[in-house]
Amino acid sequence: MSDKVYNVLFLCTGNSARSVLAEAILNRAGAGRFRAFSAGSHPKGAVHPYALDLLRNQNFPVDDLRSKSWDEFAVAGAPEMHFVFTVCDDAAAEVCPLWPGQPISAHWGVPDPAAAGGSEAERRFAFADAFRMLGNRISIFVSLPMHSLDRLALQERLDAIGRRLPESA
Repeated sequence: MSDKVYNVLFLCTGNSARSVLAEAILNRAGAGRFRAFSAGSHPKGAVHPYALDLLRNQNFPVDDLRSKSWDEFAVAGAPEMHFVFTVCDDAAAEVCPLWPGQPISAHWGVPDPAAAGGSEAERRFAFADAFRMLGNRISIFVSLPMHSLDRLALQERLDAIGRRLPESA
């Protein structure tokens, strides 16, 4: 088994909900094997309060979570990423910076819980649903035999994780 720690960047437009949830989930699920980060192309500047509430209720640490620009990860001295995942369709359609190290990338689109309407309970449910979808995808990701897959096979597996329908994720 490899002792390598893989750096993973989750991208979204606002970096206030989905990408932050994914960062927290992977940092817990992949502890010791993966180090997760999140960023946005147009960061909101703050993590959505419902995302923070959900993470706190699940006993995730939230003190270091913040909304930030993806530019932080495209400069000299930034952590070199091994994987970059877009979790919103808008970010997937944008021209991303060139990431040092040529990371493997995939799109794992999840509906935006911050855009959900309805009652407070319905909006909070949207966050819980996004958390569940991301958790399922990340669970599959951390179970992949990284050390025995070549780059092409790994890319195919990551794309397949993203193609899973949200209802079955």
